[in-house]
Amino acid sequence: MTQPLFDAHLDLAYLAEIGRDMHAELDDCRGRLLPAAVTLPSLRAGSVRGCLGTIFTEALAPTAGADTEEGAFAYPLGDAAAAWRAGMRQLKLYHAWRDGGVIRLMPKRGMGGVSADTGEAMLLGILMECADPIETPDQLGEWAEGGVIAIGMAWWRGSRYAGGNGHGAGLSAIGRELATRMDDLGIVHDLSHLSQVATDELLAHTDAAVIASHSNCRALLDGERNKDWQRHLADATIAEIGRRGGVVGLNLVRNFIRTGLNREDPTDRPEIAEAIRHVEHVCEVMGHRRGVGLGTDMDGGIRATDLPRGIDTPRDLAKLLDALVAAGWSDDEVRGFAWENWARFWGPVG
Repeated sequence: MTQPLFDAHLDLAYLAEIGRDMHAELDDCRGRLLPAAVTLPSLRAGSVRGCLGTIFTEALAPTAGADTEEGAFAYPLGDAAAAWRAGMRQLKLYHAWRDGGVIRLMPKRGMGGVSADTGEAMLLGILMECADPIETPDQLGEWAEGGVIAIGMAWWRGSRYAGGNGHGAGLSAIGRELATRMDDLGIVHDLSHLSQVATDELLAHTDAAVIASHSNCRALLDGERNKDWQRHLADATIAEIGRRGGVVGLNLVRNFIRTGLNREDPTDRPEIAEAIRHVEHVCEVMGHRRGVGLGTDMDGGIRATDLPRGIDTPRDLAKLLDALVAAGWSDDEVRGFAWENWARFWGPVG
């Protein structure tokens, strides 16, 4: 089944910074994390007409030898100015793509419709993944003017603003200040990498609609027995996202679909049907099919072999839609998953 797709989580600027030619075909894109799943031509070929493209930055590990990837996206832990420089480089790359006619930048939520009819230019909203590049909450306006429409305040290691899913910290004092400022400016909160404590504190702090751009279901991933349990959504969090009119994006990273995989074996991949189980579970918890879509995280620090069996490039995303049809979804519901649920969220609010 072919439909225009909206993918709520693609680390496009990060991929460019690790050496991938984002304007090349997959077989000739070079860089790290090969075989590759994503370049700009491959997204067009796969009918991905809209996405959230991230500004991804990561604090360097505080101790030598810890598991941290180095690159232009990284900065010394606690160095706000260095984080600003790392984030601003990626923002300027998106501006260059816009100026070159490669993308069109999405307005913030409620400021206009999200149409799949974008011509050659893909519609792209900028999602900041880890808020450390914002030196102070008062600086948020600079990023909003630059096109940032959503922010996840932390990544795995956490930030000056909030605890990440690798730790248990909550919101800091400036995190609460930033959350209030985000609400004032109409910038959407992304829960995907927050710790459980930070998630609960943020939801208590704001009554705004929220998203989880690229998260799956904790209940299908061994619950809190999973050492990475905070990376996956509790049923209560899914229900609250749905109650507020938000959307959860299906993450296609293989170990976020099924536990117990051999990470060293690129052939040990979950089936598409197992990914669909997460979609169905979100719908069961929310009580409807309007709060789920794509948030693939394709190539977000992974390779094409880290996706479900049968999905190697964006062209293969149509197989997810076929699986939903086979599961009894109506054509309207499938269009919702593919595009309309995200379009409804980002479009006029009322």
